[in-house]
Amino acid sequence: MTSRDLTATPYRTRRRIPVGSVLTYLSLIAASMVVLLPLAVVLLTSLKTAEEVGEGGALSLPGNWLNLDNYVTAFNDGKMLVAFGNTAFILVFSIGGTVIIGSMTAYAVDRFDFRGKKLVMAGFLIATLVPSVTTQVATFQVINGFGLIDTRWAPILLYMGTDIVSVYIFLQFIRGIPVSLDEAARLDGANAFTIYRKIIFPLLKPAIATVVIIKGITTYNDFYIPFLYLHSEDLGTISTALFRFKGPFGAHWEAISAGAILVILPTLVIFLLLQRWIYNGFSQGATK
Repeated sequence: MTSRDLTATPYRTRRRIPVGSVLTYLSLIAASMVVLLPLAVVLLTSLKTAEEVGEGGALSLPGNWLNLDNYVTAFNDGKMLVAFGNTAFILVFSIGGTVIIGSMTAYAVDRFDFRGKKLVMAGFLIATLVPSVTTQVATFQVINGFGLIDTRWAPILLYMGTDIVSVYIFLQFIRGIPVSLDEAARLDGANAFTIYRKIIFPLLKPAIATVVIIKGITTYNDFYIPFLYLHSEDLGTISTALFRFKGPFGAHWEAISAGAILVILPTLVIFLLLQRWIYNGFSQGATK
């Protein structure tokens, strides 16, 4: 081989894939399988007939991919329409109250100096560390004393008054708003509430979006509080309606799976459409 041939043929080196990257991708694939495999089983089961569920395996394919009979049964017999209405009512008032109370609390803690300020912050921290199960007996007695048992206002008040996370999210954003804006507004004659309403609150849109999404998903998926305080079947939320629907259809896994898909679908769609707000809200709040 001549020197010309050596120069004409480029020397190629094999690129080595870092071991860390391989392990990272393998762990992500394994985590995805753990999350998606149960959902795939539920989805496939919801499209099968009772005979296909009894004869086939968990991952066997349905004979008709457009079989929606199980969804009709779950929606009608499970009273999903009433449950969606009750859930929407609770969501609107719970999220609205959480946004107003959380933003006002964060504004007062950050902008005002008062006695016991550190004590208040310590109380918020302690509240996050105390298991909620240990206070359920006292909470139930308080709600019962107000006569709110078996009313939709019981879960609304509990959701509004127990969200410490939203206070910290708003607090992180408010700390990034310059105090000079408050001072300029005070020179123009604005009081504290006007500053909050016209200056602080409009600048909290990313934090509000984050709180609305997180609080909405948490409230939508909650089962314990609606099951404990809403005894009437007509007041059931989407989670308790699915639980009650399981009773008469305990052996019909195809109908139960269809009901589970109906419950999962709204949160899945909302999360996929608004996931960037969640990530952006947390990242912006962490850097302020």
